[in-house]
Amino acid sequence: MPLDPAIIASLTRRFQPTEYLRTTPWAFRSTPLGMGFGKTRFASPADAFKLIYVAEDLPTSIAEAIVRDRFEGKTTRELARSDVADWGVCEVSARAPLRVLNLRGNGCFELGVSTDIVGAKSQDEARDFSQTVHDTTDLDGILYRSRLRKEQDCVAVYERAVSPKLAAGAVVQMESLAGLIPALRALKIKLI
Repeated sequence: MPLDPAIIASLTRRFQPTEYLRTTPWAFRSTPLGMGFGKTRFASPADAFKLIYVAEDLPTSIAEAIVRDRFEGKTTRELARSDVADWGVCEVSARAPLRVLNLRGNGCFELGVSTDIVGAKSQDEARDFSQTVHDTTDLDGILYRSRLRKEQDCVAVYERAVSPKLAAGAVVQMESLAGLIPALRALKIKLI
């Protein structure tokens, strides 16, 4: 997938997230910035690199990591305590600005790539796109709007930038967060 370097440069931003949130399995609480290979939106389709995702707020972090599309076609929006029991949350901040490709707004349109990269449930195009960005630039990651919460920012940070630029607080058990119920309310979800 060829990408115009001039347009990439015009969409590159210095972005320094502060107190963004990462929802992570509780089993990995000892490594809040730990990464593995996965089948996520901007993951390498060839397992050539790892990345982490951080979100602007707790509802978005929960929606992107836990809820996803589980309520599609359902009228009842309930999560059992067991659905959140195995999850934790930590704050992630950048110690130095990240150099990111800004795909908020009309970034995909300007690049001449499918808007499905940031907006579709299917993630194959996004993975191929991310592989190209990773391989042909020295960018730290991709800044985009949540597919599930359209106005909220998320950042996918490539592993090459995680250790040098990110710092994380301790992982706190999701169930113990005072903000859990308000976050679920914002998502119109009841905890049972």
